Amino acid sequence: MTEIEQLLTRVAAKARNTHPWGWTSLPEPVDTATLSRAEAALGFSLPPLLADLYLRIGDGGFGPEYGLLPLFDNPPAGEPAAVEQYLANRATGRKDPDWPWPEGVLPISHWGCAMYTCVDCRTPEATVLLFEPNADDSDHAWFVDAPSLTDWLHAWVEGTGWYAEMNEELELAPWADFRIRTATPMP
Repeated sequence: MTEIEQLLTRVAAKARNTHPWGWTSLPEPVDTATLSRAEAALGFSLPPLLADLYLRIGDGGFGPEYGLLPLFDNPPAGEPAAVEQYLANRATGRKDPDWPWPEGVLPISHWGCAMYTCVDCRTPEATVLLFEPNADDSDHAWFVDAPSLTDWLHAWVEGTGWYAEMNEELELAPWADFRIRTATPMP
């Protein structure tokens, strides 16, 4: 069994046994047609591990705090799905140049207070970012949560993420590529 298969097995076990706030059960996984529609709406492909989470574990409803957002359909609590939130954030960034949203950075989990965990779908390792808009400006609102989606999932399964009670003092590094990734005009 590969390292990724082992990780998916551990994530699936934890997802079946823990339900984030607002979720009463683990939703069924999406089918490949839903994944294809989501990627067409986004204009880019999901990293393979993120796609596997939605295709094999569930359509959101697992992970830290409020859990992963559903990919394409609205979650039970009425929060926008990941695709809908991404498109809304990109549209807001076009209207307000002080708060641009980087292309290919998909919000996958909501923390409340407009904070999102996001996956940079343009990096091979699928860097996980934290968007914390309660900062003074957009330059100080982006942090590297984990260097890869693999690392982020390990942190959740093992209870070592910054959000874990024992690790609340951990400081996240600013995302150095934010200005580089938002310097080009948005379509």
